[in-house]
Amino acid sequence: MRLFVTGISTEVGKTIASSILVEALKADYWKPIQAGELDNSDTIKVQNLISNTVSKFHKEAYRLNTPISPHAAAEKDNIEISLSNINIPKTNNHLIIEGAGGLLVPLNNSDCIIDIIPNLDAEVVIVSRHYLGSINHTLLSIKALTEQNIPIKGIIFSGNENKDTESIILKMSGLKLLFRINEEVKFDKEIIKKYAQKIQL
Repeated sequence: MRLFVTGISTEVGKTIASSILVEALKADYWKPIQAGELDNSDTIKVQNLISNTVSKFHKEAYRLNTPISPHAAAEKDNIEISLSNINIPKTNNHLIIEGAGGLLVPLNNSDCIIDIIPNLDAEVVIVSRHYLGSINHTLLSIKALTEQNIPIKGIIFSGNENKDTESIILKMSGLKLLFRINEEVKFDKEIIKKYAQKIQL
């Protein structure tokens, strides 16, 4: 199984969701583009949150120094992101791939995060977090993927339950709810393991 984890915005819970999926599947993890926090990257965060000894963590295609949109971070580093340099790491294991920001985050003057996905042969997992405007952002993300015939595995809701929001998103999209990540005091290995043991994909 190969899953690409995207979010409807920044800071919606992609890395926590990725950690749960990695632990549940004992999958490998790969974040193609890391912008900023190189000393505490998302790869390091996921490594610190899983308990299994099977998962491997693959090197990013791009490690950018500034925590801003990849196109701007790359410009600051005097490089240009090219889709041809973003190649699936070799593994016989399941692979969880974490995107950067949302689907239409630009990589350069012509490509966005969504343009990486068709070459990865992966189903997309959408992480949605409740805030004013999240219904619109979630449905727009689904529409963008559907228009490019990119398969969607389902939705993960991050944050405490909001039945009105969740029900309309699921009804209008026809997608499956994979699981919900509730608000926690903190996320550690035990919490990630607890979620991982409950989910079925």
